[in-house]
Amino acid sequence: MSRVGEVGRDTRETSVNLRLDLDGTGKTSIATGVGFFDHMLDQLARHALIDLEVEATGDLHVDSHHTVEDVGICLGQALTQALGAKAGIRRYGWSLVPMEESLVQVSLDLSGRPLLVYDAPVSAEAIGNYDPELTEEFFMAFSRNAGMTLHIKLQYGKNSHHIIEGVFKSTSQALAAAIQVDPRRGDAIPSTKGSL
Repeated sequence: MSRVGEVGRDTRETSVNLRLDLDGTGKTSIATGVGFFDHMLDQLARHALIDLEVEATGDLHVDSHHTVEDVGICLGQALTQALGAKAGIRRYGWSLVPMEESLVQVSLDLSGRPLLVYDAPVSAEAIGNYDPELTEEFFMAFSRNAGMTLHIKLQYGKNSHHIIEGVFKSTSQALAAAIQVDPRRGDAIPSTKGSL
């Protein structure tokens, strides 16, 4: 069964086309106009072994907020599409990832109940043309549109680049576990309610 999601989103602020394959090998083609964000999306896909294509244009003359948020919306919608009824998946994932001096913990549940708990402060005001505050905005949009409960916590760290990269890499590891098909489940939905 193909687990692919494709989403297009056009607004007066952005245009986003995104495709993901949950059973890929981590191949990526990403162009948002926000270099550091492209790098983070690449890390997310490569470490989760998800093939990801993103082409986005936005009002970067204003700032990168709309572009980053709308990519998060599309990623969440594409994940929902690719998972379908979520038959046979493990559903839960968690990870503790070191990135140099930083350590980031992520736990998630593909429950259909969107919630983000985010505790990963950074000190930098900008990384290239990327505003570090947008990391939380991205994951809020992603979790809402994926129907995912997502907890992100920085255990410790100093370097803003390392902290944010740790957030994306730890999320990728947790996501890789949650989307994995468990052969013991067969086509069962991983919920006592019978649906997610």
